[in-house]
Amino acid sequence: MDRCIFCEIAAGRAPASIVYEDADVVAFMDIRPVNPGHLLVITREHHRNIFDCPPVLAGKLLAAAARLAGPLQRATNAAGLNLLIANERAGGQDVFHIHLHMLPRHVGDGFGFRLPPSHPERPPRAELDEMAAAIRKEITEEKSP
Repeated sequence: MDRCIFCEIAAGRAPASIVYEDADVVAFMDIRPVNPGHLLVITREHHRNIFDCPPVLAGKLLAAAARLAGPLQRATNAAGLNLLIANERAGGQDVFHIHLHMLPRHVGDGFGFRLPPSHPERPPRAELDEMAAAIRKEITEEKSP
């Protein structure tokens, strides 16, 4: 593995404006914030993204975000908050160490998610059921030895 800047931050070897840390996670200010108060919450242990992060550890990212949400909202006077984990390049990930973005939101801040033109269309229930079955099959196969 090449040098991981988030591993360096977690180990205290790279500078960061730390907001919170415990045995499993570190939260710090994003150096390219979408809005003031934009935080990143990372695992201390290196995992590329949600695909290889143990579920219990991924849960600790969300638990830290829940703990930080109120203080972040009050400190930034945010009207809302987005939580985002980008996974792989196609998902927008640019640092390949799992991290959760905490994005304070304000009415008219210019940030948002753009939906594809086909978004308002509802697929037929049979198509939804077929995809649900395919996912359930993968879950079952994952649990099998």
